[in-house]
Amino acid sequence: MDNRETMDTETSADTRATGASDADATVRVATVTLNPAIDQTISIPNFAAGQVNRVEWEQADPGGKGVNVAAFLADFGCAVSVTGFLGTDNIEIFRNFFAEKGIADRFVTVPGRTRANVKILDTPSKRITDINLPGLAFSAENLTWLRGAIDTLSIDHDWFVLSGSTPSGTPETVYADLVADLRGRGKKVVLDASGPAFAQGVAALPHAIKPNLEELEELVGRKLPDEAAILTAIEELIDRGIGCVVVSMGADGAIFAEGTTRLAVRPPAVIVRSTVGAGDAMVAGFILGKLRGLDLEGCAKLATAFSLGTLTTVGPHLPPPETIEKSIGEIDVRVIAR
Repeated sequence: MDNRETMDTETSADTRATGASDADATVRVATVTLNPAIDQTISIPNFAAGQVNRVEWEQADPGGKGVNVAAFLADFGCAVSVTGFLGTDNIEIFRNFFAEKGIADRFVTVPGRTRANVKILDTPSKRITDINLPGLAFSAENLTWLRGAIDTLSIDHDWFVLSGSTPSGTPETVYADLVADLRGRGKKVVLDASGPAFAQGVAALPHAIKPNLEELEELVGRKLPDEAAILTAIEELIDRGIGCVVVSMGADGAIFAEGTTRLAVRPPAVIVRSTVGAGDAMVAGFILGKLRGLDLEGCAKLATAFSLGTLTTVGPHLPPPETIEKSIGEIDVRVIAR
């Protein structure tokens, strides 16, 4: 197979989920995942390093932050496409997943195997151990092909999500270059990453960013011990020209900032099966809220309900819309500034 080839497995997404509006199906979203993975989730009660452990159950799912975002949007009837890099040796699990979800596959294929990420769930101790393998190596030529795929997507896609880690050898400017190019085409860009590539991408002023607290501290170069410190960091980013900043804080909820509005959002307590993909679900819910014309509070509630929904499941799937709607009514929103 020519490694420039991409597969189109798009089907009618609006037949796949209830709760979809016309806007969801007509406004197209594309996600870019440079370093996807097969998430191998292994349940080991009372996991102990250095000892023999018995596996209770295991599950393999296509993953990577952009893949997760696309899956959650597709679950709610959005027209969504995916691109990035996939290895040819184990590509079928992704192709089958995209076909099942009704996601348009525009991934660039490269020789080798897409990495695996191992997630060890220890339910009794409520701990998750992550073992992340390195990603595929790719060439400057591969990156040129990816930019070509993104150029094509920009013809008829309105929102772009750039998310996740970057493989070894990737230029640190990769997100900054993509943000600048897509902004120049009038596209809305959401950036959710970490490290130097994230910092340079932020400098290119995407429409929205979603760091977690640790990533925000790394971005601004200091500890943020309380809400006041977090808000100060957010103000700095808004002043630089970022349209919306969402800071996820695990069980403590999230802070949403846009314009002059600042909201502290806290979810209800749930029994957590897995935290994998919770931040990606927050990004998906936020975008869906924007597509539906919701104000920031509505977007924040939907984003938090999406994130909450992933905590009770394993894999890139959301619970039914009625469960999400019920969660929205249980989410507490405190207005910090309006």
